[in-house]
Amino acid sequence: MALCGSWEHEPPCPLAPHHTSAERDGDVVRLRVLFAAEPADEPEVRRRIADALAAGQVLTPGGDLARWRVASEGSSEVRPEESDHGQRLANTN
Repeated sequence: MALCGSWEHEPPCPLAPHHTSAERDGDVVRLRVLFAAEPADEPEVRRRIADALAAGQVLTPGGDLARWRVASEGSSEVRPEESDHGQRLANTN
């Protein structure tokens, strides 16, 4: 929502094509957002992601309120196994 403005829209995403994955380990969910953005847009993309996570809640498409608590957040390099996906995202820009 923070990057697209709505849950459903025609691709590509207006600010930064992206993919979000989630891995659950008990009560802990690890999110990873892989995105492609122009260098000048990268700080805004990262700010929107951080702000959305810090909000701690979102209204889902089904109308439910999803809540969470952020334990930590940060950025990292694209992983080798993500490089093809990252390139596809970059090519949709």
